[in-house]
This record gives sequence, structure tokens and C-alpha cells, in this order.
Amino acid sequence: MERWKPTVEQSAREQRLLKLAGKSRKLFVFLREHQHELFDEAFQDELEAMYRQTGQGQAPQPPAMMCMALLVQAYTQTSDAEAVCLSATDSRWRMVLDRLGTDEDEPAFSQGGLQQFRERLIATEMDRRLLERTVEVAKRTKGFDSKKTPKTLRVGVDSRPLEGAGRVEDTLNLLGHAGRKIAEGMALVLGTDVEEVCQQADAPLLMASSIKAGLDIDWSAPDAKGEALNRLCRQLDRLMAWVAKQSASCVAAPLTRYIEALAQVREQDLEPRPEGGVQIRQGVAADRRISIEDADMRHGRKSKSKRFNGYKQHVGIDLDTELVVACAVTPANRPEEEATDALQEDMAHQNLFPDVLLVDRAYLNSTMAEDVLASGGDLVCRPWRGASAKPGLFGKRDFKVNIRDGTLTCPAGEVEPFEPGAVVHFDPEACGPCKLRPSCTQAASGKGRSVTMGDDERLQQRLRSRLKTRAGRAQLRERVGVEHRLAHLANRQGPKARYRGTRRNLFDLRRLGVVQNLEVAARYQLAA
Repeated sequence: MERWKPTVEQSAREQRLLKLAGKSRKLFVFLREHQHELFDEAFQDELEAMYRQTGQGQAPQPPAMMCMALLVQAYTQTSDAEAVCLSATDSRWRMVLDRLGTDEDEPAFSQGGLQQFRERLIATEMDRRLLERTVEVAKRTKGFDSKKTPKTLRVGVDSRPLEGAGRVEDTLNLLGHAGRKIAEGMALVLGTDVEEVCQQADAPLLMASSIKAGLDIDWSAPDAKGEALNRLCRQLDRLMAWVAKQSASCVAAPLTRYIEALAQVREQDLEPRPEGGVQIRQGVAADRRISIEDADMRHGRKSKSKRFNGYKQHVGIDLDTELVVACAVTPANRPEEEATDALQEDMAHQNLFPDVLLVDRAYLNSTMAEDVLASGGDLVCRPWRGASAKPGLFGKRDFKVNIRDGTLTCPAGEVEPFEPGAVVHFDPEACGPCKLRPSCTQAASGKGRSVTMGDDERLQQRLRSRLKTRAGRAQLRERVGVEHRLAHLANRQGPKARYRGTRRNLFDLRRLGVVQNLEVAARYQLAA
């Protein structure tokens, strides 16, 4: 396999370009100066091993050069087609790809070659290795001084919403979209056109410019939508019956994907109608699919007032070096705590085990938080607010919790033992004559005050104690480092995903993390 061997010495032309690039595109300067270190012989061995493992033959271009192209593409946020063009026309691209000295104006790679290389990185998990590689390079730059960084590893974790690239549709359009794709797939396999397939299957609605245009009904009529839905479903049934009659060889993998999507939408969104046929299901199905083209997209909420459709990006940042050390992507409807297994796996590959974990409350019940506490580490987080007390009544915070003795003391001085996760009931005989009863409980006569204790009561009390001190509040504010890094990533990528699917969007997040780490390394270099 041809190996990429970028030149170390800079030509006079390159020096002029570096001077210009340093004013607006500083990462080009760092990449040109350190390309031979980032892609040293050992790392190029790892990249070349992707081809030997997959058995797909030799690469059309040196893997290290293709990897550099993906990094520059992420830095400039260009499409695949534009990246191909810039590799031939932009002097900065040609410089970091080590093609500036050639007289050829041909692109350094093809659009298909770039896509295939990206898929190969994903299939072999080399995008994670590339992220690890930038952490290694950053820590070897002249400005990085390991003696000045704390011996303990402080990791901050946070997430942000990412709008998916797939189109979000209602039930009618989801059904019609899947049916149209099945018709198109059958037309391609049989060597005919969609109209012919729809005529043979007796599904004329799928030939319309849109499903709702083909239905052509008065949507304000009371029963119009129900009748339109059943009309569409009957035609989809005829289409699937016609597909079943065709040769089994006709049902290829791309077609199967849409057949499964159609079945999933019908299962999640429809239910039998009493008078026959189907109707829209009452309520929303759990884990409801919202896009035909992107099966992983989901409805999600970042807050009570902010809803989005797509994914959540999660990052783990070494707060002392400002380096991205772990990435994860989950569908938007999944809780944050589910991402921590993937974040821990990324860090474990680098032998990184946090001594201090700074998170928000969404990650409080995660396995990562449990593992840090179990290993004797520290968890920095705001405590749960707890249920609000009724106006004029004592809240839980007015009770004194003694974790060591396992007791709960009310404002009047009555003491009761407690167990985590249990409800503490105070003695009715003590509560009945108590002078503070009107300010404590509205329970019926003969009953005392009750207080619910959390499963993690010990941890919550520790977090509340930290919040009461100036040093504790200052420690909580240190998590702003991960918020800043996440904001930089969001500013570069924008609010919408580039790719469809969880795994490809994880690749893109890791690639953005690589660019972020290289910019940190460049800053270390300037500080030297």
C-alpha cells in the first residue's frame, strides 16, 4: 500500500501561505507543521490495518492523506463534493495534503473514495482511535506541561440537542413515504418505472406528487381523515400483496429496510377501528419512529419548553487540559445517563478513569457516577431540588437529616430512624399535641407527618452541604469548562446533523472533537 510521506521542510510558497492562513485559519498552520507527527509511521500502520482486516483490497489513496482530508473537511465544514473540489483548487488544502508542489490540478481523491474511507473508519472504530491520537499529540506539544496539571483526572460531562437530518412526518406521510420507496425499489429491481409498479399493484395514490395531494379531500370534514387513512392503508395492503407475489430475489436489502419501516409505522401509529379498518392510535407509542429515512431519530426535550427531533450529543472533557476524551450520541428520547457507558468505554481505551466527575443532575444516577463514587472519587453536581412544600408548611429541608446515625429530626425535635428509599412516619401521638402541627402537616387527625427519603439520600445530603459553602459553589462552577467546549463544537457544526443514523453522527462528533483537540494543541504550541 502506498504510504503518505509529507515533507517536513517548508518551501517559500508554503511559508507565505502559512503567514496568510495564520490570520484566519490557524489550524492549517498547525496541521502543516505537525502532519508528520500526527500521522507518524506507527499510526499509519494502524490506518493501513483497516484494509487488511476488512479484506477489501488496497486503498485508492494513502489512508493517512484521506484521514487528513476528513479533518480539514470537518474544520471547514464542507460537503464531500466541495471537499473534492477544494483539494484541487484551494492552496491551503493542497498544502496540508502535501500536494502543493505538484503541477497537477486533479483532485486528491474522489467523492466516492472519501465516502468509502469514512465508512471504513466507522466500521473499524478508527474514528475513536483518531480522537485518542489527538489527545496524545496535544500532550506532546511544547506548551503542555504535565507537571503543572493536577495528578487527579477531572472530567466534565454535558450534552446538547442535535436536530436530525431526516424529514419528520405525520402518520399519513410516514405511511406514504415508505410505500413510495417500496414502489421505487421494486421498479428499480424489475427495470420498469414507478407508475407501472403502482398500476400493477393497484396503488395509484403512490403516483401522486404527495400523499395528501393524491387523497384530495376536505380535511375539515369530521370523518375525512379517518376515511383517507383507511383508503391509503388498503392500497398499501395491495402493494405489499403484489410485492409478496414477486420473486424472493427481488426483495433486496434496501427494499427490506422500507418494508420494515412501513410495518413499524403501522404498528406504532395505528389501531383497529370498532366499525372495521384502522384509526390513529390514542396516545403516543413508546420509542415512536418519526422519520422514514433516519430510523434512529426521535422526539426529545432539552427542557419543558424546548422540544427537538433527532439526537443528543454527549462529550467528556478533561477539564485541566481542555481536551475532548470521550464522545457519545443517543436518540433524543433517551435519558442522559444511558450515554455514560459509551463515554466510559472511550476513556477506558485511553486508561483514563476519572477521580472527579462534574456533571449536571441528568447524569446523577448513571453508572459512571456510581463507579466514580465506588472507587473513592468525588462527584460534583447540584442536588435534586425535591418536591416543593405546600405554602405555609415545613418542607423536607426544614428537617435535620443525620446520615451517620440514620435519623430524621423534625422542627419540633422529634426523632425517627430512616432507611434510604423509605417513607418516614412520625408518631401520631407526638404530632397530635405539637404546637407546630399547623405549620407542619395537613394530615387527618390521628396521623402524623410523613417524609419520603431518597435512595441516594447520603449523596444528596453531601451535595447540599457543598452547595452551602463558597468553596463548594466555586467547585460547581468549574463545570463551565465542558459547557464552553460543547459550545465551540456546536458553533462549528451548527444545530443540524450532517448524517443520518446514530453511528454516523457519532463519527461526526468524534471528528469535531479531533478538530477541537488540535486547536487546543495549537494553542499549547503558541504558549510555549
